[in-house]
Amino acid sequence: MQKLLVIDDEASILKAFERAFTSETTTVLTAKNAAEGEQVFATQRPDVVVIDLSLPDASGLECFKRLREIDSLVPVIFITGHGTVESAIEATKLGAYDYLFKPLELDEIRQLLDKAFNLSRMVRVQPVLADEEDTVADAIVGRCRAMKEVYKAIGRVASQNLTVLLLGESGTGKEVVAQAIYHHSERSGKPFQAINCAAIPDALLESEIFGHEKGAFTDAHRQRIGKLEQADGGTLFLDEIGDMSPMTQAKLLRVLQDQTFERVGGNTPITVDVRIIAATNHDLQKLVSEGLFRSDLYFRLSVVTIHLPPLRERENDLKVLAEYFLRKYSNEFGKDIRTLAPETLAMLEQYPWPGNVRELESVMKQSLLTARGNVLLPEFVPPLSDTRESASGRTDDELLSPAFIAERLQSGTDNLYAEAIASTERQLFRQVLQHTHGNQLKAASILGISRVTLRSKLKSLKIDPTVFAS
Repeated sequence: MQKLLVIDDEASILKAFERAFTSETTTVLTAKNAAEGEQVFATQRPDVVVIDLSLPDASGLECFKRLREIDSLVPVIFITGHGTVESAIEATKLGAYDYLFKPLELDEIRQLLDKAFNLSRMVRVQPVLADEEDTVADAIVGRCRAMKEVYKAIGRVASQNLTVLLLGESGTGKEVVAQAIYHHSERSGKPFQAINCAAIPDALLESEIFGHEKGAFTDAHRQRIGKLEQADGGTLFLDEIGDMSPMTQAKLLRVLQDQTFERVGGNTPITVDVRIIAATNHDLQKLVSEGLFRSDLYFRLSVVTIHLPPLRERENDLKVLAEYFLRKYSNEFGKDIRTLAPETLAMLEQYPWPGNVRELESVMKQSLLTARGNVLLPEFVPPLSDTRESASGRTDDELLSPAFIAERLQSGTDNLYAEAIASTERQLFRQVLQHTHGNQLKAASILGISRVTLRSKLKSLKIDPTVFAS
């Protein structure tokens, strides 16, 4: 159960947070002033804190400084009005996670809290090697030879102040390995920041990493401190770095060379002491040969490279992982299933697992929803398929029709959202490629994504762009 502490003297704000975010997985704690907030923080140890910069008994900044003396690793988000913007910027320089402007927007708060909770988990939970009966979160599970090499690599590199590059398909556990390296390093008590380069548009990624000065671009109404500056003295995890634009690659190269950078729109060099851990599911060497990734940045990043094997190559780890997830989620689903029937294991072993460990975890959770007894039988496992195409061979237009949705509901699908999203993406990418006559650079520009992301999407959706060339 994750905990959110909200410190604000407005009762309406406290009630709004309680209504919006109290759930089976989240407890919302509230305090109406700094003194009460500090007491709740010390006794309850929340995962994320939201503080109003204007409190009746102290400034939010003073409260933040006292909270950091208790635990400096808890992400803190400030609520600010226009009169306290400078204090919010000062707070981010001191290590605050981010700040929100009044009036508050629910969707913006939710997105920011999701990222803050994930960061809190990465910072506070140290991944461990799971034993036979372990059910701990963020465990690194596996006994195959390839995973044993991963464990050795973590041990060798964690204590060294070296840049690390994690390579592996989506869902192989790169984030957990990055966590393990951080927790076993000499920087484990220092700041940790994480950015998913594929989840942020190119135009915003540079600002997210390096920050920007007021007036740097159209919407830059005030200075922003980037995650690199916030991670000073600690570690910055750059996930999906293969999706980074050439301009941002050039700035990151300078950081790796001499630990200096300028904020977007600025010309004052800023020096930081940050360890970079990068990860990607792309073949960076291939991207280098295609001119999509800088060779000098690749060589700087790959000082130490750790390859995470796909699930299909992990020998007998499938059973170990499946039973680990059953143990981990059985209590959550009110079940007591800890093992697989032999025929269930045989069925799982026939599937190629394109989504790797993350997909297996999802399948085990779905299985527990309908499972009964003490052993997972084949009939409890949702349908497995390494393609999202309809078995009847319908076109995408038909797949998105009301008739298709009704048919899938009637069939008892438990993956309709993913099926609909995949179908929508196919239609979108095909139509844009038809418009650009197969020109991927133009298509990526129209879609507002990087060319690397486009190539990855086309591959996963099995779309051949050459079909649209004319």
